[in-house]
Amino acid sequence: MNPRIFGSSPSGRTVRTSTGYWAFVPHPLPPEMAWTPALVNALSGADRALGELAGLGRALPNPHLLIAPFVRREAVLSSRIEGTEASLSDLYAYEAVQNMAVQLTMFEPPPDVREVYNYVRALEYGLDRLQTLPLSLRLIREIHARLMEGVRGEHGTPGEFRRSQNWIGPPGCSLKEATFVPPPVPEMKAALDAFEGFLREPSDWPPLARLGLVHYQFEAIHPFLDGNGRIGRLLISLLLCAEKLLPEPLLYMSAYFESHRQTYYDLLLAVSREGAWEAWLAFFLGGMATQARDAIVRAQRLQDLREQYREQFQAERAAGRLLQMVDLLFAQPVMTMPRIAEALGVNYSGATRYIHRLEEAGILREITGQARNRVYRADQVLEAIEAPLGQESERAP
Repeated sequence: MNPRIFGSSPSGRTVRTSTGYWAFVPHPLPPEMAWTPALVNALSGADRALGELAGLGRALPNPHLLIAPFVRREAVLSSRIEGTEASLSDLYAYEAVQNMAVQLTMFEPPPDVREVYNYVRALEYGLDRLQTLPLSLRLIREIHARLMEGVRGEHGTPGEFRRSQNWIGPPGCSLKEATFVPPPVPEMKAALDAFEGFLREPSDWPPLARLGLVHYQFEAIHPFLDGNGRIGRLLISLLLCAEKLLPEPLLYMSAYFESHRQTYYDLLLAVSREGAWEAWLAFFLGGMATQARDAIVRAQRLQDLREQYREQFQAERAAGRLLQMVDLLFAQPVMTMPRIAEALGVNYSGATRYIHRLEEAGILREITGQARNRVYRADQVLEAIEAPLGQESERAP
């Protein structure tokens, strides 16, 4: 890392590491910064869009049906930024066959699907843990332990802050060639203490702008040997709920960061190099507004599809369990017979009857072609979750 590039930055200071290289130590939050009209407008737009999403979350008859698909879409996109290739369908299929006694060769999962699955586990754990523990360094370590369990990077002390120097740069680069070197371990510990203080202390900063500060600071400190990017993005979702900005975890930023990946990296680096807080916050707040609007449309799309299915079967005086199964598909659009029977509290004969009815209606499709250990997928539900906005959902072949 070239110290001359960072030497005059108002966002932090450069220090020489024990190995003779230079590293960047961010100043404690919050920064001194002037609010321009453009930044105020960006904040207003984000607040307005988030307020609309919060209102939708409170008005939905069963918002919990949307949480599972939104969490999994976020897991796929956040992990994709780190180079994984597993799709949403891969993730649901992996979850569906986890407890099956017979291995299905056609469901040999992509090697990176476990990383995506761990992201789901980590986020769901964090959301649940917030009920009893404030967002803190302890909770961040607990989440990291679940994120890194049994995947690449698992030997990098999951659940523990790093005890050696890390760096960011092109693949295979050395410390000397790195684009950015986070704080050495002693300075990292002090920076984390200040970071936790900022999380806990009351602040006059607007809440959404404060989230942007927190995200940058965590990325700049880079306290783990691996998984920092995913944890940093996950923290945004946790903070939205912890600070009561949303009634349910319905907004996620990874889709925006992934579609603007280079700008995302460039602006984070510009804060460290130049103190470019305004540009970073304008980008972050614009992303919040974009993703809030995306979540509103996506949630409505799912809700409309659910109502379409339920009206179809209610008109036929369908059994209550069949309507219950329709709801189940929105949380688990890839299903196996044992899971369906367990969720509905029926035997296999009863589950088979409901499955056949949904197959006849074109809602479920068997995807293994096998006589036993069959797997079923709700194509239209998956498409409603992940299709780009503005595209009509089409039945998969």
